[in-house]
Amino acid sequence: MNPKKKLYWDRSHYDSPESQMRALAKSSTLYVGNLAFSTRASHLRAHFSTLGPVAAVHVGLDRFRKTPCGFAFVEYESRAHAHQAVAYLTGTKLDGRVIRAELDAG
Repeated sequence: MNPKKKLYWDRSHYDSPESQMRALAKSSTLYVGNLAFSTRASHLRAHFSTLGPVAAVHVGLDRFRKTPCGFAFVEYESRAHAHQAVAYLTGTKLDGRVIRAELDAG
């Protein structure tokens, strides 16, 4: 048996799974997870700019303490560089943690 994988649909930002897929098809933004709480935007920029120019880095913050909470978004200037980052940087170590990178609909 090979059950079909279900798509996560962000209902707060998209009116249908199809509109999310259209946004994802044009995106050059990555979700980066499993970050150390000590990881800063400058660490991410240095790590991800090895594959191409990074347009922006946004580190997720705890809503009350305003401290990093283990995830970030990295936006590349080109979609091709974002795809390379997913292929080559997922599973690499940053600040002692194995990170996960995947395309985000942005």
